[in-house]
Amino acid sequence: MSEPNFSNRTVWVGDNLHVMRGINSECIDLIYLDPPFNSNQDYAAPIGSIAAGAAFKDTWTLSDIDVHEHGELADRNPAAYSVIEAARNASGKSMMSYLIMMAVRLIEMERILKPTGSIYLHCDPTASHYLKLILDTVFGGQNYRNEIVWKRTSSHNDAKRFGKIHDVILYYSKNVKKVTYMPVYVDYSESYLKEKFKQDENGRWYKLENLTAPYRGGPGGKFEFHGKVPGPTRMWSKNEETMEQLWQAGRIKTGRDGRPRLDGLIEYLDEKKGMPVQDWWDDILRVGNTSRERLGYPTQKPIALLDRIIEASSNEGDIVFDPFCGCATTLVAADRLERQWAGIDLSPLAVKLVNERISEDRGALWGGANVVDTLPKRTDLGELPNYRTHRHRLYGEQEGICLGCDTHFPFKVMEVDHILPKSRGGTDHFENLQLLCTHCNKSKGRKTMAEWRASLTA
Repeated sequence: MSEPNFSNRTVWVGDNLHVMRGINSECIDLIYLDPPFNSNQDYAAPIGSIAAGAAFKDTWTLSDIDVHEHGELADRNPAAYSVIEAARNASGKSMMSYLIMMAVRLIEMERILKPTGSIYLHCDPTASHYLKLILDTVFGGQNYRNEIVWKRTSSHNDAKRFGKIHDVILYYSKNVKKVTYMPVYVDYSESYLKEKFKQDENGRWYKLENLTAPYRGGPGGKFEFHGKVPGPTRMWSKNEETMEQLWQAGRIKTGRDGRPRLDGLIEYLDEKKGMPVQDWWDDILRVGNTSRERLGYPTQKPIALLDRIIEASSNEGDIVFDPFCGCATTLVAADRLERQWAGIDLSPLAVKLVNERISEDRGALWGGANVVDTLPKRTDLGELPNYRTHRHRLYGEQEGICLGCDTHFPFKVMEVDHILPKSRGGTDHFENLQLLCTHCNKSKGRKTMAEWRASLTA
């Protein structure tokens, strides 16, 4: 892991792909993103609202992306390339364009996320199935944690189909064995309390839980306890020492014969944290039209939604990052929960909104976000020599062949070139360098390698 090469409370204004390419690897603890959904709609905040001026077109065509990035994916992530090709055949060029835009950015997010980190991608059923496949190719299917269904409203009138009332949040870890995760709890419902809990003679509410588990073979869990042995397919779920401690504490209910009941573990309501949150979230509604929280931003999400995600997957002081920060809800929630934060948005309006919203919390103590409109420069690669010093090494590795025209040339006519130009977030690191002949290097100019190759076949 490396230290971040940006300060806390930073908001970049610009293309998040270029910004992320300049962020140090493995320095972010939690990423939440709420990108466009490819919904084929136009969004605009109403005049007079705090977010007036916020607008975007969520309809994607090949003119909206750098088409060469499709070819770049073929080299960097062939699996993602295959998913996008399949999506084009099934759903058309608009979906292909959208997924190209998302895939190249998700690759950078995976790189900047710590091994203990998590990513939550907010989408809707329009593209969630394709995005899950892209996430599988980038983060690995083994690091998939949940598909969270967020019921954002109680009803919706849709012609000739069931009402669309939910969004999808895809939750992945960088490394499932190291991921940071803390269970989040909510209060028990009234119906659950009435069904499960009773009062004892002292007035304490309790419920009974099973003391057994499925038998897995071997002697463990198959001991006799106060005259009771679980049936042939069951075993005690706790070891003998723990069982005896529970017995002595009066936490095991007995039957009429005085022996322990298999379902006799006593759990008191006042000792429980509540119900662990599952992957169906129906207790957080969208920001209503009359809500004090509402800014008028086209796709604003409620603070409570981000609170839950941040509390589950980060600790105080961790860095929370939102590459599509929009009306800054993620940044506001992170600030309230004592996390560090950073965000990116194409519109300067994001800066205005984060400053206004956090100043309501902090008052005169709030000095404003650190607004940056230049690309960060990576510091995790060490002191890099002048990139031209790699000329001899590259010539040997490429066996004197230009990677542009695939022709062998003498050393003197070969030039060191950046595969991804520094103006696009590329670095002087050896992995971003190649040798081209003088002609190919001039022809390529300031394009990326993939972009240049695409232009040759256009």
